Amino acid sequence: ALAIQMGGVLIKVGQFLSSHLEVLPEEITAELSKLQDEVPPEDFADIRRVAELELGAPLSESFAEFEEEPLAAASLGQVHRACLHRPDHATQPTVADDDLVVRVAVKIQRPQIETLIATDLSALRTVGKWLNRYPPVRRRADVPSLLAEFTRILYEEIDYLAEGQNADAFAANFQDRKGVVVPRVVWSHTTRRVLTLEDVYAIKITDFDAIEAAGIDRSEVAQRLLDAYLRQIFEDGFFHADPHPGNLFVSPVEGGEGWQLVFVDFGMAGRIAPNLRAGLRELIIALATRDSARMVKGYQLLDVLLPHADLELLEKAESMALDRFWGKSIGELWEISPQEMHEFAREFRELVFSMPFQIPQDLILLGRTLAILLGMCAGLDPEFNPWHSVSPYVQKLVAEEATSGWEFWLGELGALARSLLSLPGRAEAVLSRMERGNLDVRVPQVAERLGRMELTIRRATGAVIFAALLVSGVQLYLAGQVVVGQALLAGAGVVLVWVMLAR
Repeated sequence: ALAIQMGGVLIKVGQFLSSHLEVLPEEITAELSKLQDEVPPEDFADIRRVAELELGAPLSESFAEFEEEPLAAASLGQVHRACLHRPDHATQPTVADDDLVVRVAVKIQRPQIETLIATDLSALRTVGKWLNRYPPVRRRADVPSLLAEFTRILYEEIDYLAEGQNADAFAANFQDRKGVVVPRVVWSHTTRRVLTLEDVYAIKITDFDAIEAAGIDRSEVAQRLLDAYLRQIFEDGFFHADPHPGNLFVSPVEGGEGWQLVFVDFGMAGRIAPNLRAGLRELIIALATRDSARMVKGYQLLDVLLPHADLELLEKAESMALDRFWGKSIGELWEISPQEMHEFAREFRELVFSMPFQIPQDLILLGRTLAILLGMCAGLDPEFNPWHSVSPYVQKLVAEEATSGWEFWLGELGALARSLLSLPGRAEAVLSRMERGNLDVRVPQVAERLGRMELTIRRATGAVIFAALLVSGVQLYLAGQVVVGQALLAGAGVVLVWVMLAR
């Protein structure tokens, strides 16, 4: 209710949280999901004023029909169904109802939305400054950069000309791929604040009852959704970055069997540079093949590791995580006990505390998109298994590597040769250190227990000193030695604080 009252940016925050089915409990996501459907629409007179000002003509002249009741109301704009007069010389194909009109969806920006966004962003920057003064936050996140990225994305979303160009780019990427639909843009009725698209609205992707009533397998919808994003990320380098349920639909094919996955709302789009795509390919192959060393290599290609990162410890943690969690469905991952997660974090507490990752801005949007995507797939199919679902695509990537030419095989042979050649030297170094008595064996559990023992001894020693100072100070104070007694009592207070805060 508060998000709706404040509107704009706060509604988008609620929409983002509502899609995190894999993290937040159902009671919260169910309530916040209303922000995808129940955002109050603007008064139609205000919407009409914006549209007519942008199009330079009354709605009755620009459209053959225009529905005053909005089809959808979002945080930054709202969508109305309409019918266009068929132009005498259409510059691009359209979907016709008959010979006179075509069906379209018109997205119109809310009045004064730029002022509202500027106000909300000003408040967020103030909060961001407070957070940035807190060292644990400052060490782990570049808050000013995050806010700058969020600001850039928001202002891109209210530029409907840029959104139309994104829609055209997606349509071009998917024109030869069956099963995915992208609406065409009607450029003659599109401006910076008004966007007119082919009307492709169908069954909302979270309307599970309607999907099943149409005879569509929900698990197939989840798999096709994931496949579409894998292609966007690893082949196109250009992905739809706002996959919340209000922007995805399932459309049964008229007059035949089958269905299509429909994307709308292209205001948020992400681009992945070729070097980042190479690192992401390494990561997804490493995940599917359970190769922890290759995962670390993928992190290095993505340039997400800080200079102080302990690569050996990171590889060990990745290997342990893959052993414990690989192959589990999202439903099974939900059922993992907090105690097991705490044990894992305690075993690698050095890695957790050092936080050797620094995510580039280019990957922040991708991470957000993938988190929402996995939540949606879990909603469609509670037994959805991301590990198994990406395996066919990874097999394709590996096959492409293997057939890419002699460079691949030369690289593999080179890596094997380097390992074999370095083996005798590494063995000799270990034996030499054993002979000198300099061989260190790291046992995390023993080191942890020794650390606790040392802490206990320090605290016990401090407690004895505190007691001695306290008793002496009280006795001297009562004996009339006020200054000396107060000094000893102050010392006792300092020792007490040290004992309580010792780590």
